[in-house]
This record gives sequence, C-alpha cells and structure tokens, in this order.
Amino acid sequence: MLTGKQGIKMLNGIKVKPIVRLLDERGFFCEVMRTDWKDLFEEDKIEQGNHSFTYPNIIRAWHKHLKGQVDYFLALKGSIKIGVFDEKTNELNEIVSSGLNLQIVRVPGHYWHGFKALGDEPAMLIYFTTNLYDPTNPDEERRPWNDPTLIPKSINGKKDDARVGKPWDWNYPIHK
Repeated sequence: MLTGKQGIKMLNGIKVKPIVRLLDERGFFCEVMRTDWKDLFEEDKIEQGNHSFTYPNIIRAWHKHLKGQVDYFLALKGSIKIGVFDEKTNELNEIVSSGLNLQIVRVPGHYWHGFKALGDEPAMLIYFTTNLYDPTNPDEERRPWNDPTLIPKSINGKKDDARVGKPWDWNYPIHK
C-alpha cells in the first residue's frame, strides 16, 4: 500500500493503492476492489459505483461532500490529473492516474476535489462512493474549476513549487 510517491506528502486520508495486473497471452486480469483491503478502505463501505467518460482537456472540478462521503477513483483508459485541496491548510495534492498504471485513489469528500482529462484521448474511469447519490438532495458544494480564490500554500508537500501562492491552474504543465 502506498500513500504517495517517494517524497510526496499526502493530505490526511488520501491513499493511493497500485493495482496488480496478472498478464498472460490472453491479456490481463486484475482485482479492482476487495472489502478485505483494509489498508485502503479502512471502515468505509462502498454504496455506489459510477462510470465516467471525459473528453481530452475537460476539467471536472471543484466540489466537496458535506455528509462524510469518500470517493475512490480508478482511471481505466487515458490519464487524469486529480486535484485535492484542503481549504483549512491551503495544501493541495496532485495525483496523476492512468489506465497504463492502474491505481485506486482514495479521496475523503470533505476536501475540494476534481480532475482533468490529460492527453489526446478521452479518459474513462470508474469511481466508487460511500454514500448513495440523491438527486433531490445532492451531497455537494461546488465552486468553479478556475476559482481564483483557491491558492495553495504547498503542492504535494512542497512549498517551493512555482505554482504555490498563485490561483490553481489546471492547465499549467506539471513538467515546468
């Protein structure tokens, strides 16, 4: 179980679990969710599974959950950049997840979170939630994807990142 790449400080409750692929001449098989993965799920109980298809460069952000929901993201195809922001500490985690490197990312819903589809192909992901969605009483608070008031003081635990102290820019190339 990993909680982040080497040297990356993750927000409390954020977890990243690599998925093991079993390859043979037919393709591969992998388990994507097991209730005995206590290192990932802790005491969470999955209530709903969803499938999302997102065109390249589309940003689906920001929102948070008000009733204790936890989300589990698994990119199946393409790549996504997941952003998670703690408004109490102004810390931000940025996690790139891809169908080429399967992993489940656990995001406690009290953090502002969202994602951007990277690259030139659509991103497909499934995500699991610990609460059922109620369209008559949605468990969400939203803010615009380009909200100028979302200004991180650190990104993945680093205060010297060039993006620190500026409004979060989903389109800023991570490699700069």
